[in-house]
Amino acid sequence: MHEQGVIFSIFMIFAGAAVLATLALWARQAMIVAYIVAGVLLGPSGLGLVHDQRWIEDVSSIGIMFLLYLLGLNMEPQQLWRMLGEALGVTLASAAVFCALGALVGFAAGLGWHEALLVGGCMMFSSTIIGLKLLPTTTLHHQHTGQMMISVLLLQDLVAIVVLLIVQGYGSGVDPLAGIARQALALPLLVGVAFVVEKGVVERLMARYDQIQEYLFLLVIGWCLSVAQLAAWCGLSHEIGAFVAGVTLASCPVAAFIADSLRPLRDFFLVLFFFSLGAGFDFALAREVLLPALVLAGAMLGLKPYVFRWLFVRAGERARQSLEVGVRLGQVSEFSLLVAVVAVEAGILRASAGYLVQLTTLVSFVLSSYVIVMRYPTPIAVRDSLRRD
Repeated sequence: MHEQGVIFSIFMIFAGAAVLATLALWARQAMIVAYIVAGVLLGPSGLGLVHDQRWIEDVSSIGIMFLLYLLGLNMEPQQLWRMLGEALGVTLASAAVFCALGALVGFAAGLGWHEALLVGGCMMFSSTIIGLKLLPTTTLHHQHTGQMMISVLLLQDLVAIVVLLIVQGYGSGVDPLAGIARQALALPLLVGVAFVVEKGVVERLMARYDQIQEYLFLLVIGWCLSVAQLAAWCGLSHEIGAFVAGVTLASCPVAAFIADSLRPLRDFFLVLFFFSLGAGFDFALAREVLLPALVLAGAMLGLKPYVFRWLFVRAGERARQSLEVGVRLGQVSEFSLLVAVVAVEAGILRASAGYLVQLTTLVSFVLSSYVIVMRYPTPIAVRDSLRRD
């Protein structure tokens, strides 16, 4: 793509996304939906104003790397350990239920058992972005609600990392079990090297030049991308490497500064990621999976709140608050999109099965956001009585 094409494409992506994001906020929807719809409208399947989809996909993958990097930064081992007691059982039990339900719908839609199982695996996760963006933090009630949600979301994200490892192991071009074993051996090697270098080099550089914010910003980006590339050389994905880079820095004194500094950069590339999903949308394939996608999205939205309520009540939480947490976690996740994309690229999922996950996720985003803003306090609630920052 020549320079004028790059500038024009970026202009169309962000101008179009800004217009649709404004409409999404007016309609009390998550802005992620606007980014995907912008891709559908402006991409090759729509008006064709942005046509170099491969370039967008390559650049947008950086957004997922930064997303996982920030996720790792928030996973300080001591804090995560405190959350495990209650949330581990809830997370694993709910994941099993949602995976089984998704697999049944996928199998009924004509998928093979391994494809149906992977579609079910994508249903295990809830959206961190939507869940936390629509959560007020100004009252004690919602502070505890946030703790309940974050504990589940963090553990779900760890499960997502495991699923990505398995998918990559199957898609490595060798015997599936050998591929998974290689991934399992490469991961601890990567973690060990990253921890040694972080403690011996990165933290010392941070301590020496901690007053130069521009240098710290450059250093943490370089660290993220370096570990991501090392992961690729070890046969893992760049995204898993970025996650490991974040975990190694989680206990660093400047972890909060790093997270705040990188959020705008992450958001920039995530716009490109979600736009690329919409730009790659094939309406013919979408029509094939429309009915099972609607059934699957309805099943998730209808059952997730009550499964979470039952599990949290058994863990000692109040029923009403547990149901609210369940509703807020009722959608499918952006990590489901990532797993589906990786699985299609690895040849494990057919394109139609990938579209089933994408369409289910998009429908769940729209409906879940609508239910939350109409029923519970959010920063963008329809009624003044429900608006909380």
